[in-house]
Amino acid sequence: MNDRDLRKNAEGYFNPTAYEAIKNIEKENERFHKLLHTIFYICEVSGFEIEGRIVLVDKKTGRIWR
Repeated sequence: MNDRDLRKNAEGYFNPTAYEAIKNIEKENERFHKLLHTIFYICEVSGFEIEGRIVLVDKKTGRIWR
């Protein structure tokens, strides 16, 4: 979906509150995935592998990532 689609609700009216909420969630997801890729990259460069599940807790939001 592009930004134009997200700014409008199902009826086609602008809904800036929902748009901002969706943007913030996407930003959090992007931040997590960048961190995860960085962790895997550091392990690969250092000659290590991750064998188990990684569980992280976001200090800013308290969200648990599994």
